[in-house]
Amino acid sequence: MEKDIENKADFESSDTSPRPYAGYGESEPAHQSFSQRFIDSFKRDPNARVTKAGAVGSDGHVFDSENAAQNTADSPLAKTLKGRHLQMIAIGGSIGTGLFVGSGKALSTGGPASLLIAFGLIGVMLYCTVHALGEMAVLFPVAGSFSAYSTRFLDPAWGFAMGWNYAMQWLVVLPLEIVAASITVDYWGHPTSNAAWVAIFLVLIVIINFFGVKGYGEAEFVFAIIKVIAVIGYDILGVVIVCGGTPDTGYLGGSRWQDPGAFHNGFKGLCSVFVTAAFAFAGTELVGLAAAETANPRKSLPTAIKQVFWRITLFYIVSLTLVGLIVPYTNEQLLSGTASSDAKASPFVISIQIAGISGLPSVMNTVIMIAVLSVGNSSIYGSSRTLAALAEQGQAPRFLAYIDRRGRPLWAICIASVLGLLAFLAASDKQQEAFDWMLALSGLSSIFTWGSICLAHIRFRKAWRVQGYTLDELAFRSQPGVIGSWIGFIFNCLVLIAQFWTGFAPVGYASESSSALAKGFFEVYLAAPVVIAFYLPYKIWFKTPFMRSRDMDLKTGRRDLDLGQLLAEEKAERASWPRWKKAYKFLC
Repeated sequence: MEKDIENKADFESSDTSPRPYAGYGESEPAHQSFSQRFIDSFKRDPNARVTKAGAVGSDGHVFDSENAAQNTADSPLAKTLKGRHLQMIAIGGSIGTGLFVGSGKALSTGGPASLLIAFGLIGVMLYCTVHALGEMAVLFPVAGSFSAYSTRFLDPAWGFAMGWNYAMQWLVVLPLEIVAASITVDYWGHPTSNAAWVAIFLVLIVIINFFGVKGYGEAEFVFAIIKVIAVIGYDILGVVIVCGGTPDTGYLGGSRWQDPGAFHNGFKGLCSVFVTAAFAFAGTELVGLAAAETANPRKSLPTAIKQVFWRITLFYIVSLTLVGLIVPYTNEQLLSGTASSDAKASPFVISIQIAGISGLPSVMNTVIMIAVLSVGNSSIYGSSRTLAALAEQGQAPRFLAYIDRRGRPLWAICIASVLGLLAFLAASDKQQEAFDWMLALSGLSSIFTWGSICLAHIRFRKAWRVQGYTLDELAFRSQPGVIGSWIGFIFNCLVLIAQFWTGFAPVGYASESSSALAKGFFEVYLAAPVVIAFYLPYKIWFKTPFMRSRDMDLKTGRRDLDLGQLLAEEKAERASWPRWKKAYKFLC
């Protein structure tokens, strides 16, 4: 040992350039071949953990809330995401089959007015939710943020349930998106087996995620740009079609709202659309999850959060309004449970076909393929990070906490990728049934996540006041504030009630058998028993407390900022802005 140290000292003394000494768990730069560096990148990094050692509840019965807060705060995840990545994730990161394909079933179930109302109400709720999340994420950019906030501000058992709820949501989204891909690819009437398309999409998505968080960010940046351009282009085309700019349709105006009508199946039809709307908006909260891997969340996250408003307005409300004005809900091609053999295209494509424009339907289907890749990419990212955080806290199998030298939660990525093999159901005659079950599980899961975020923000604000802090000390303040969080929380509860009603007594339930009713109920309410199954046993076993305002930890994990100086500088800078810039920065 002493000889090794002497040899190292002689070597260092002969080198005139200063070199830092590599401590335990670190490595010195070495010139290696590409193949060797590639192999070594998959080895475990001894310094990299999503959370520190000392698993939460490691003694089997005691939950240490302070240790949990510390664990999620000390994340070594690579902070390489930039402002442009976060902005594109916020604007177009989750625009996928929920909008392009799932909206077809919603239109056929509730009609154009129900489609617009449901998506609009979910949009308002989500606007409040994302602002609440942004306020907490800027202050506490911690790993596994959603479950961490529930653990810190609500109840550790609820945080455990929300962590697994969120992980399971994204685990099923990957095969769901690829199943949807097979449905849309069928539009071209190709002779190739659906299994071949499933394999192509799955391999491509997995490869992207093996490039780490930087690969995820760059891929989402490109995908989101394509989707944003496509939706804006469709909005312009839709206005032209509605105003009679195409010879095959003539002037449409609001004729579809009169014949066949604005609503279908009345109030119950409206309530039936909420799960589809929730699924379509799922993924918006990824902005908060990505905060732990962002170089400067104080600057990047508020801008990304504010742009969610424009995404909801332009990419959902405007486009779905145009869809409802062009496509009648009686169209036989719409994706519905009673016409699975006709589920070959989205309402966006159908509207272009109605206008008699050749070529563009294929372009729109190509955009849907890109949307599938984008949301599938996000699903592996979201599930792998959440699983790794849960594993480091002792709330998931320990091998999922393996992080390699590139900062990738390797085994968690592998598990998420393997579950993508469920997409091969697309090659079977159970394609539509699989789509419906996975849509139900992932859709309602988002309602629990969003409701927990709103309630956690309400409790955080109370603790912030009780412990003597002022709102001026917040790095970013939610625009709708606590009132917005109450609106978001109450509306999430109302959606759960509405979905229970429509699941228990769906449209036309009098003519259905008891087995069909039971199956239909769990298709729309499957996430609720799953959450309860995670929450109650953990609550009883660990006897976790409901967090009180004076006991909440508001220090661990806070980003070290000289807020007084930063806010003073920002106020001085804003005072010099012209009015147009002040208005722009307020909105964007």
